[in-house]
Amino acid sequence: MIAKIKKIVSLKIIMVLLFLASINSFAQTTYAGFIDKYPIEFVTDIDSDGSGRGIYTYSNYDTPIEISGTLKNKILTFFEKDKADNKTGKMVFENFNSKSKKLEGTWTDLNTKKELKISLTKVFDIDYGDNIEWKNREILQAVSLKGKYFKLIVSKSKGDFYAKVTGVKILEKKTDKVLQQIELECQLWGLNNISTDDYNFDGIEDFSVFEGGTAGPNTTSLYFLYNPKTEKYFESSFSGTSLEFDSKTKRIHEYNQCCAGASQMNAEYKVVNNKMVLIKKSCLELDIKSGELKKVKCD
Repeated sequence: MIAKIKKIVSLKIIMVLLFLASINSFAQTTYAGFIDKYPIEFVTDIDSDGSGRGIYTYSNYDTPIEISGTLKNKILTFFEKDKADNKTGKMVFENFNSKSKKLEGTWTDLNTKKELKISLTKVFDIDYGDNIEWKNREILQAVSLKGKYFKLIVSKSKGDFYAKVTGVKILEKKTDKVLQQIELECQLWGLNNISTDDYNFDGIEDFSVFEGGTAGPNTTSLYFLYNPKTEKYFESSFSGTSLEFDSKTKRIHEYNQCCAGASQMNAEYKVVNNKMVLIKKSCLELDIKSGELKKVKCD
């Protein structure tokens, strides 16, 4: 049991480290342009250590394609991978300059070796600083649903160093029709602020928005469930830290720790009428003498 908890804690710490790395990146930058004659939208997120992530989508289809790579010696390289983690495509941008308004490169199909030209124009940066102010910039997200895709609405106020998520748009693929727009106030994580899953175990995929994280492993999200009658999403009452959803057992697990792991709480819930109902809860605290975590009464 203790080993399992320690493993979960380690995974949560990794998530938060990834979050902290994302806010220390150069910038999340959105471009528009073409691969050959095909219009695309392209978003990059390059960290100060040269590691990079991105998303692009063909505007006629709007299904996001995730890419990852590196910036080294002014050469920005991204790779596409299939479900088996095999590299299938490669993007190369030589003499990359994050401040440039133009981005030129090549896309290569690694199976056929076919090359196509990439030509992009910068739309905006998600820039930071106390004196910077702007509103309602939209960032493509890495996940999508059948027939739908997502864009974050992000704004930056004076006096706040970082931008914040102020909403989300749900759009129809191919037509770009706005199906729903929801106002939010969440921390900006970037390309993965939105996740999808069947959170209420009704067989229909829902979505969540990363709400915030701390220096520890705890994170929170907002969970939006789909109503088949209205064909709209509504904000659920689901809440808790670092929730995990088990589709096989149809249970929700919550993990919460503080004080460098010296105090931990674990809970299990079922879903009844779209509400979380507590099944069991356990608490652990570090015993100074033994150096082991021991069960204690939960507050």
